[in-house]
Amino acid sequence: MDTESLIRGLAGDAKQAGPRLSAVLAGALAVAVAVAGLAFFAMLGPRPDIALAAETPRFLFKFVVTLALALTAAGAFSALARPGAPVAWRLLAAAPLLVLAAVAVELLLVPQDQWEARWIGANAAQCLTFIPLIALGPLAILLWAMRRGAPTRPRAAGALAGLLAGGIAATFYAAHCADDSPLFVATWYTLAIVLLTAVGATAGARLLRW
Repeated sequence: MDTESLIRGLAGDAKQAGPRLSAVLAGALAVAVAVAGLAFFAMLGPRPDIALAAETPRFLFKFVVTLALALTAAGAFSALARPGAPVAWRLLAAAPLLVLAAVAVELLLVPQDQWEARWIGANAAQCLTFIPLIALGPLAILLWAMRRGAPTRPRAAGALAGLLAGGIAATFYAAHCADDSPLFVATWYTLAIVLLTAVGATAGARLLRW
Protein backbone atom coordinates (compact mmCIF):
# COMPACT_ATOMS: atom_id res chain seq x y z
CA MET A 1 0.00 0.00 0.00
CA ASP A 2 1.47 3.38 -0.99
CA THR A 3 1.43 6.46 1.22
CA GLU A 4 -1.50 8.11 -0.55
CA SER A 5 -3.66 5.00 -0.16
CA LEU A 6 -2.72 4.74 3.48
CA ILE A 7 -3.70 8.36 4.12
CA ARG A 8 -7.05 7.81 2.36
CA GLY A 9 -7.67 4.76 4.54
CA LEU A 10 -6.81 6.64 7.70
CA ALA A 11 -9.02 9.52 6.61
CA GLY A 12 -11.90 7.10 6.18
CA ASP A 13 -11.32 5.64 9.64
CA ALA A 14 -11.11 9.13 11.14
CA LYS A 15 -14.34 10.12 9.42
CA GLN A 16 -16.15 7.10 10.87
CA ALA A 17 -14.81 7.88 14.33
CA GLY A 18 -15.31 11.62 13.84
CA PRO A 19 -17.70 12.33 16.72
CA ARG A 20 -15.52 10.43 19.15
CA LEU A 21 -12.33 12.20 18.07
CA SER A 22 -14.12 15.55 18.07
CA ALA A 23 -15.24 14.90 21.64
CA VAL A 24 -11.69 13.97 22.68
CA LEU A 25 -10.23 17.11 21.14
CA ALA A 26 -12.94 19.37 22.58
CA GLY A 27 -12.57 17.79 26.00
CA ALA A 28 -8.79 18.11 25.90
CA LEU A 29 -9.09 21.77 24.94
CA ALA A 30 -11.47 22.42 27.83
CA VAL A 31 -9.16 20.66 30.27
CA ALA A 32 -6.15 22.54 28.85
CA VAL A 33 -7.89 25.87 29.47
CA ALA A 34 -8.82 24.81 33.01
CA VAL A 35 -5.27 23.69 33.78
CA ALA A 36 -3.88 26.96 32.43
CA GLY A 37 -6.34 28.86 34.60
CA LEU A 38 -5.35 26.93 37.70
CA ALA A 39 -1.66 27.51 36.99
CA PHE A 40 -2.26 31.21 36.39
CA PHE A 41 -4.16 31.78 39.62
CA ALA A 42 -1.70 29.65 41.59
CA MET A 43 1.36 31.54 40.32
CA LEU A 44 0.16 35.07 39.50
CA GLY A 45 -3.48 36.12 39.48
CA PRO A 46 -4.93 39.24 37.87
CA ARG A 47 -3.20 42.59 38.20
CA PRO A 48 -4.45 44.70 41.13
CA ASP A 49 -5.81 47.48 38.89
CA ILE A 50 -7.56 45.18 36.42
CA ALA A 51 -10.89 47.01 36.75
CA LEU A 52 -9.31 50.30 35.69
CA ALA A 53 -7.15 48.62 33.06
CA ALA A 54 -10.24 47.04 31.50
CA GLU A 55 -11.38 50.53 30.55
CA THR A 56 -8.33 51.09 28.32
CA PRO A 57 -8.13 49.91 24.69
CA ARG A 58 -4.53 48.73 24.93
CA PHE A 59 -5.32 46.31 27.75
CA LEU A 60 -8.40 44.93 25.99
CA PHE A 61 -6.55 44.61 22.69
CA LYS A 62 -4.13 42.13 24.23
CA PHE A 63 -7.04 39.71 24.61
CA VAL A 64 -8.20 40.32 21.06
CA VAL A 65 -4.78 39.18 19.84
CA THR A 66 -4.30 36.23 22.16
CA LEU A 67 -7.82 34.92 21.66
CA ALA A 68 -7.51 35.28 17.89
CA LEU A 69 -4.34 33.22 18.07
CA ALA A 70 -5.86 30.56 20.32
CA LEU A 71 -9.04 30.20 18.24
CA THR A 72 -7.30 29.96 14.88
CA ALA A 73 -4.69 27.57 16.28
CA ALA A 74 -7.47 25.41 17.76
CA GLY A 75 -9.09 25.04 14.34
CA ALA A 76 -5.84 24.07 12.65
CA PHE A 77 -4.93 21.75 15.51
CA SER A 78 -8.21 19.88 15.20
CA ALA A 79 -7.81 19.52 11.43
CA LEU A 80 -4.28 18.11 11.70
CA ALA A 81 -5.55 15.32 13.94
CA ARG A 82 -7.52 13.99 10.96
CA PRO A 83 -5.58 12.68 7.96
CA GLY A 84 -6.55 14.46 4.77
CA ALA A 85 -8.58 17.18 6.51
CA PRO A 86 -8.03 20.67 5.07
CA VAL A 87 -6.09 23.01 7.34
CA ALA A 88 -6.93 26.72 7.22
CA TRP A 89 -3.34 27.88 7.50
CA ARG A 90 -4.19 31.39 6.30
CA LEU A 91 -6.34 32.02 9.36
CA LEU A 92 -3.23 31.74 11.54
CA ALA A 93 -2.11 35.06 10.06
CA ALA A 94 -4.98 36.87 11.82
CA ALA A 95 -3.21 37.41 15.15
CA PRO A 96 0.13 38.55 13.63
CA LEU A 97 -1.68 40.96 11.33
CA LEU A 98 -3.63 42.39 14.24
CA VAL A 99 -0.39 42.92 16.17
CA LEU A 100 1.35 44.56 13.22
CA ALA A 101 -1.58 46.93 12.72
CA ALA A 102 -1.58 47.82 16.42
CA VAL A 103 2.18 48.43 16.38
CA ALA A 104 1.79 50.77 13.43
CA VAL A 105 -0.90 52.74 15.27
CA GLU A 106 1.22 52.83 18.44
CA LEU A 107 4.20 54.24 16.57
CA LEU A 108 1.98 56.95 15.10
CA LEU A 109 0.38 57.93 18.40
CA VAL A 110 3.31 57.66 20.81
CA PRO A 111 6.27 60.09 20.70
CA GLN A 112 9.47 58.48 19.44
CA ASP A 113 11.32 59.08 22.69
CA GLN A 114 8.84 56.72 24.42
CA TRP A 115 9.13 53.84 21.96
CA GLU A 116 11.99 52.07 23.70
CA ALA A 117 10.39 52.25 27.14
CA ARG A 118 7.13 50.79 25.83
CA TRP A 119 8.99 48.11 23.87
CA ILE A 120 11.15 46.94 26.80
CA GLY A 121 8.45 47.45 29.42
CA ALA A 122 8.91 46.34 33.02
CA ASN A 123 7.96 42.68 32.78
CA ALA A 124 9.83 41.17 29.83
CA ALA A 125 11.58 38.51 31.92
CA GLN A 126 8.33 37.67 33.71
CA CYS A 127 6.52 37.35 30.39
CA LEU A 128 9.16 34.99 28.98
CA THR A 129 8.99 32.93 32.18
CA PHE A 130 5.32 32.64 33.02
CA ILE A 131 3.72 32.22 29.62
CA PRO A 132 5.75 29.01 29.06
CA LEU A 133 5.14 27.85 32.63
CA ILE A 134 1.39 28.34 32.34
CA ALA A 135 1.44 26.56 28.97
CA LEU A 136 3.33 23.41 29.96
CA GLY A 137 0.31 21.56 31.33
CA PRO A 138 -1.94 22.48 28.40
CA LEU A 139 0.77 21.47 25.93
CA ALA A 140 1.04 18.01 27.48
CA ILE A 141 -2.74 17.60 27.38
CA LEU A 142 -2.97 18.71 23.75
CA LEU A 143 -0.18 16.37 22.66
CA TRP A 144 -1.97 13.50 24.39
CA ALA A 145 -5.19 14.39 22.57
CA MET A 146 -3.38 14.57 19.24
CA ARG A 147 -2.13 11.02 19.77
CA ARG A 148 -5.77 9.91 19.82
CA GLY A 149 -6.03 11.03 16.20
CA ALA A 150 -3.80 10.10 13.30
CA PRO A 151 -1.66 13.11 12.41
CA THR A 152 0.37 12.56 9.24
CA ARG A 153 2.60 15.57 10.00
CA PRO A 154 3.75 15.02 13.58
CA ARG A 155 6.13 17.98 13.73
CA ALA A 156 3.49 20.39 12.42
CA ALA A 157 0.89 18.90 14.75
CA GLY A 158 3.22 19.34 17.71
CA ALA A 159 4.01 22.91 16.66
CA LEU A 160 0.32 23.73 16.55
CA ALA A 161 -0.15 22.19 19.99
CA GLY A 162 2.58 24.52 21.25
CA LEU A 163 1.06 27.49 19.43
CA LEU A 164 -2.38 26.75 20.88
CA ALA A 165 -0.99 26.23 24.39
CA GLY A 166 0.90 29.50 24.01
CA GLY A 167 -2.24 31.35 22.95
CA ILE A 168 -4.16 29.99 25.91
CA ALA A 169 -1.37 30.83 28.36
CA ALA A 170 -0.87 34.32 26.91
CA THR A 171 -4.57 35.06 27.30
CA PHE A 172 -4.39 34.32 31.01
CA TYR A 173 -1.05 36.08 31.46
CA ALA A 174 -2.41 39.21 29.77
CA ALA A 175 -4.73 39.66 32.76
CA HIS A 176 -1.68 40.01 35.01
CA CYS A 177 0.77 41.87 32.79
CA ALA A 178 1.00 45.61 33.41
CA ASP A 179 2.68 46.23 30.04
CA ASP A 180 -0.13 46.90 27.59
CA SER A 181 1.71 48.45 24.67
CA PRO A 182 1.44 46.59 21.35
CA LEU A 183 5.21 47.07 21.06
CA PHE A 184 5.67 44.95 24.18
CA VAL A 185 3.11 42.36 23.11
CA ALA A 186 4.58 42.06 19.63
CA THR A 187 8.03 41.34 21.05
CA TRP A 188 7.83 39.45 24.32
CA TYR A 189 4.53 37.61 23.97
CA THR A 190 5.65 36.55 20.51
CA LEU A 191 9.02 35.28 21.74
CA ALA A 192 7.36 33.23 24.49
CA ILE A 193 4.85 31.70 22.08
CA VAL A 194 7.52 30.97 19.46
CA LEU A 195 9.47 29.13 22.15
CA LEU A 196 6.42 27.01 22.96
CA THR A 197 5.82 26.34 19.28
CA ALA A 198 9.39 25.09 18.93
CA VAL A 199 9.04 22.89 22.02
CA GLY A 200 5.79 21.51 20.65
CA ALA A 201 7.34 20.79 17.27
CA THR A 202 10.23 18.91 18.87
CA ALA A 203 7.91 16.93 21.13
CA GLY A 204 5.51 16.23 18.28
CA ALA A 205 8.25 14.86 16.06
CA ARG A 206 9.01 12.28 18.77
CA LEU A 207 5.63 11.58 20.35
CA LEU A 208 3.23 11.74 17.41
CA ARG A 209 4.96 9.36 15.04
CA TRP A 210 3.08 6.23 14.03
